[in-house]
Amino acid sequence: MWDKNWRDELWARLSQPWDVLVIGGGITGAGILREAARLGLRVLLVERRDFAWGTSSRSSKLVHGGLRYLASGQVGVTLTSVRERESLLHDGPGLIDPLGFLVATHKGDKPGRFTYGAGLAVYDLMALQWSHRYYSADEFRMLMPYLGGEGLRGGFRYEDAQTDDARLVLRVIQEAVADGGAAINYAGVDELLLEDGQVVGARLCDQVAGRVADVSAKVVINATGAYADSLRGQVGGERRIRPLRGSHLIFPACRLPLAQAITFLHPVNRRPVFAFPWEGVTLVGTTDIDHDTPLDEEPGIAPEEVAYLMAAVTYQFPARALTLDDVVATYAGVRPVIGTGKDDPSKESREHVVWQENGLLTVTGGKLTTFRAIALDALKSVQERLPAMPPASDKVPVLNAVDVALPGTMDEVMRRRLLGRYGADAPALVAAAQPGELDAVPGTMTLWAELRWAARAEGVVHLDDLLLRRVRLGLLLPDGGAALLPQIRMICQPELGWDNTRWEAETAAYAALWQAHYSLPPRDQIPDWNTMLPAPDEAQPPALKPHRNRIPIYVLLAVLLIALVVWRGRRENVENSG
Repeated sequence: MWDKNWRDELWARLSQPWDVLVIGGGITGAGILREAARLGLRVLLVERRDFAWGTSSRSSKLVHGGLRYLASGQVGVTLTSVRERESLLHDGPGLIDPLGFLVATHKGDKPGRFTYGAGLAVYDLMALQWSHRYYSADEFRMLMPYLGGEGLRGGFRYEDAQTDDARLVLRVIQEAVADGGAAINYAGVDELLLEDGQVVGARLCDQVAGRVADVSAKVVINATGAYADSLRGQVGGERRIRPLRGSHLIFPACRLPLAQAITFLHPVNRRPVFAFPWEGVTLVGTTDIDHDTPLDEEPGIAPEEVAYLMAAVTYQFPARALTLDDVVATYAGVRPVIGTGKDDPSKESREHVVWQENGLLTVTGGKLTTFRAIALDALKSVQERLPAMPPASDKVPVLNAVDVALPGTMDEVMRRRLLGRYGADAPALVAAAQPGELDAVPGTMTLWAELRWAARAEGVVHLDDLLLRRVRLGLLLPDGGAALLPQIRMICQPELGWDNTRWEAETAAYAALWQAHYSLPPRDQIPDWNTMLPAPDEAQPPALKPHRNRIPIYVLLAVLLIALVVWRGRRENVENSG
């Protein structure tokens, strides 16, 4: 995607006039870049750090409709999410894959079986499918053998999906660049450029070489997520973002072996948490708390969050006897949620917003799953400023179809994985592999050849770009993969063109970063989570005693809405066929 001189070549082009300047290299910015390039616009994306540096490499890795958003009445968010999930599953096999989800129901749970069943019926109908099923307690334990918790009544199974979020961002940017768009990382916005009080561009600073350039554009889009208020403040916008942190623990699959995901209510506050298999490990999350540390600092899990998640897995999987020694890595992401003053952060809406303020278009909020819908909304809102822009449409595939032969002998699982993660670049990646590099890195599904390709052609500037975002070895291996750095060096140092001094400096910086933000906090600061757990014979609190479940009114309204949408769609199909 980017050759050795790509930064210099692109920097030399920055003075040309652009139709759209996108600030922010996460999934929202990548989606806008992709759709703008698809429409033939001259579009440039800039990112102060690395592509997907922020929330878009630190999400829960789920491509989902948001069942819990349906429970809070956010029917529109769920409907859009379900539709986009289905499109991504269809267009991105190997990158977006189905994931079975189990929902455990226990005695006294609120919601209970009846309400869960009604909600899952709506959830399936939104996707025009019927994938959920209820299992008795004995059947459920066969699906999830290590399950604990008192008073298991049974549970449901339904279908969602998962992805590698950072690779999704790279794939979207790759396809945008192939369509004529431009993207550069480590190019920060020092200030917005104004003319008659309206934003007309931005002054960029190269975080690598220190050079500066003024970029002019008909439309400037602020897609910086949780950091959006910083740019909005330059045009007089009041602070509206409520940064919320979601943190995760990663366990080896051998210590917490799961064949599918499970979501259950936390024993402390009855908030949904989950555990599921991802990239050969087991991921547990997530928290949802106000993020009070400066946004310029890399986020990390707090001691209290570690205890909260350890309490969840201890309660739900007591037979596994998990301890802090089992934790391979941690990570934390900051969600860009629009603050409305709710006491409970989890009650804030996950809908996206589009604001226009003195020529600056801000797009924030929303979910990973709905990035294409968010991008289309953003472009539709600037149609009058780009009169020659063709109408944007959601009828085209989200991702380009890729069905090509790969060199050599390769099993279908790996072929599918490479095509999904690398798209049109997959054949070149395989062709570049040297002997033995089509083998997997021990303990992972990552090929050694992926490291070579990332170092050669994916805009790596620092070692953490390579190990935390291009490939995910920093999350999958103990100590961030430190034991494999000699082998990684042999492959990647020549491709990156770093001398020994540079490699050693990058290695030291990566080790310090990983220790500070991707490992556990000091153990003496982590509270004893066992004190949070209810005693085995402890009665349920009064609020959790068995109750009569009723179908919420929003569920009934959603069923009626879906029935209307399906009826209208079928009617249009009949009319069109006639």
